[in-house]
Amino acid sequence: MATPGWRELFSGGHGGRAVALAAGVTLHAVNIFVVTTIMPSVVAEIGGLAYYAWNATLFIVGSIIGSALSSELLARRGVRGAYRLAAVCFAAGTLIAALAPAMPVLLLGRGIQGLGGGMLFALSYALIRLVLPQELWPRAIALVSGTWGVAALSGPFVGGIFAEIGEWRLAFWSVLAATAAFALLCARVLPSPSAAPRVEAPPRFPVRRLALLAGAALAISGASVIPSIWVNAAGMAVAIALLFAMVRIESGAAVRLLPSDALRPGTPLGAVYLTMALTTVGTNCIVFVPLLLQTLHGLTPLGAGYLTVLQALGWTVGSLLSAGSGPGRVARSMVLGPAAMTIGLALLAWRMPLASHSDPAAIATIGCLLAVVGMGVGFSWPHLLTRAMTVAPDGERSLASSSISTVQLVTSAFASALAGVVANLAGITDPGGAVGGANAALWLFGLFALGPLTAAAAAALLIAPAVRSARTEA
Repeated sequence: MATPGWRELFSGGHGGRAVALAAGVTLHAVNIFVVTTIMPSVVAEIGGLAYYAWNATLFIVGSIIGSALSSELLARRGVRGAYRLAAVCFAAGTLIAALAPAMPVLLLGRGIQGLGGGMLFALSYALIRLVLPQELWPRAIALVSGTWGVAALSGPFVGGIFAEIGEWRLAFWSVLAATAAFALLCARVLPSPSAAPRVEAPPRFPVRRLALLAGAALAISGASVIPSIWVNAAGMAVAIALLFAMVRIESGAAVRLLPSDALRPGTPLGAVYLTMALTTVGTNCIVFVPLLLQTLHGLTPLGAGYLTVLQALGWTVGSLLSAGSGPGRVARSMVLGPAAMTIGLALLAWRMPLASHSDPAAIATIGCLLAVVGMGVGFSWPHLLTRAMTVAPDGERSLASSSISTVQLVTSAFASALAGVVANLAGITDPGGAVGGANAALWLFGLFALGPLTAAAAAALLIAPAVRSARTEA
């Protein structure tokens, strides 16, 4: 049977729903790029430099909680109601941030914004299997995943324009306007309560496990802002202890945050989740690329921002190219994707520390390597998500689809915090400058290449044989 193409996704009444699902992730992603771009201007006006890292930390923690809430939200509110509540929450946080007179108020808004963004992010993936036929899942997942490329292009531009004219608050107002347009789109194209598929609700919300996850993320993120190996070691120890407690509770819980096989790498679903988490690790050192490009290679903020975008564009291109892969190429893509990421990050660990003073050849090389890292993610990600939804145990497929974003967000929270630890200990703040930046670049890209390297090995040993076996039996 031929793999359905893009025409099938955008025909027969599916197009509006696919666009709405992609728009939810786009809104969440654009906001991330916008805020990253304007944060230096925010701190310059309202202060709070000591709490700079908490801006990202609280947003991610809020996103984790919002993502975990998505299954219960779907069951209680339905498709339209869930999206409506997520949009209202996201808009409220954006409004608070736009009006913030001081950093504590901005952080409150960012936490609420993260809660709504996490709901939007998780709902987009969860609804793919509810509002679209199974044969369109790979294309829909590729579309949703590829929206990060659109966000990477538009987010820095919007944020940069408003930062340049000294009106960073207008960036939040523009996000608020986009949220209103998104809510209207969802009300028009998503199924009404009477026509929407029914989703079973989990009997109880896992408060303790989410609290432990949030506490672990806050422990490691909070410690990462202090350039002391002892403080960072203590933060890591606290985070590990909290994660261990969460895993023990999760393993015996009747109401699960993750599917029953998620924490067992030897199972089909556990192998997929492990590979996804390790792949995500490799993307989180990219947050330091704009700073390193300015410090080591003399690029302007705008130039550094757009060169960094090549990683997200590579992700988009990889997702689109890989979406139509036949059964014979799926297993290969799952292995080659993280392998390409490993090569790209390892070469960045070599090239980024070598100051170039805006040498075109050096800049072009770095840009190509960033694109390779992104394409590696894009080549494997749609197939990993599809497999997670197909190998989940019976009765847990809704939970499996919604928990995909939980896995990604939790991994991002810890990997971003670890990137801060590595960069600070490597000297990005002391001695700082070109010397500290070069040392931080070497350690960041070198260490974070181990994530996708391990992901490639896990995919080759645990996933690819099962995919090939299923294809042979079929």
